[in-house]
Amino acid sequence: MGIDRRQLTARLLTASVGVPVTVICSLVGGIPFLLAMNLVIGVGLFEFYRMMEAKGIRPFKTVGVAAGLVVSWYVYFQGGVFSGLFITLMLITIMGMELFRRDGEFAVFHISTTILGVFYVAWLGSHIILLRRLGEGVVGADLGGFFVIFAFLLAWATDTGAYFVGNAIGKKKLLPRVSPGKSVEGALGGVALALAVAFIARATIVPLLTVVDALVLGLTAPVMGILGDLVESLMKRDVRIKDTSHALPGHGGMLDRFDSVLFVAPLVYYYLRFLVV
Repeated sequence: MGIDRRQLTARLLTASVGVPVTVICSLVGGIPFLLAMNLVIGVGLFEFYRMMEAKGIRPFKTVGVAAGLVVSWYVYFQGGVFSGLFITLMLITIMGMELFRRDGEFAVFHISTTILGVFYVAWLGSHIILLRRLGEGVVGADLGGFFVIFAFLLAWATDTGAYFVGNAIGKKKLLPRVSPGKSVEGALGGVALALAVAFIARATIVPLLTVVDALVLGLTAPVMGILGDLVESLMKRDVRIKDTSHALPGHGGMLDRFDSVLFVAPLVYYYLRFLVV
């Protein structure tokens, strides 16, 4: 298949800016970290709704993006009972707004895609915020930033390993009806690199992990990352677009870059929450 050198250069240039910013915001935490996540969630939601519009569906973009941002703030400030109140109001508001459209066609699609965007992008994405809070004060230190970096590393190692191995030796298609460019060899390359990253992280930034923890997360996180990538590819194929936007040169849109993270972050969070911390 071969590697597109221009695309690779664009990818590397974008990563040279994005990776340090991600690391710094994760380590600093607090409101700067929350605002950085708001940027990811807000842009990702806007891209998702534009993707739905390409299918002829008309989601409530403003309400959906606002709701997604509020979800992240409730998660950060641990809203408790107010989170339930917000979800209730969000559902009623979105369904009620549909009553005021002039035509009643595809009402179910407009409502459901608006709600899906909030849960897909904002709720799954907010697990990155939960990871940051989970590590605060662990063993007398703030490991939250390292927990977040660990999740990102697992997801991006999967993407990187799959990209290079798939382009170098990929022959057997992984799921051609969804994403013709992805190969079994590429997927295995992603798993191998993520597994290596898990053990390196155990020896450096996440010392709480045992060998078994590193092994389990190193094998399951790339599976979730590939699943997240395929799910987004399925939606893009359905609406017949290649990238969700051109926000990140070489990577496409925000959602294209974070699709795997949206599935990896919840796995890492719940594993650490229930079995490690």
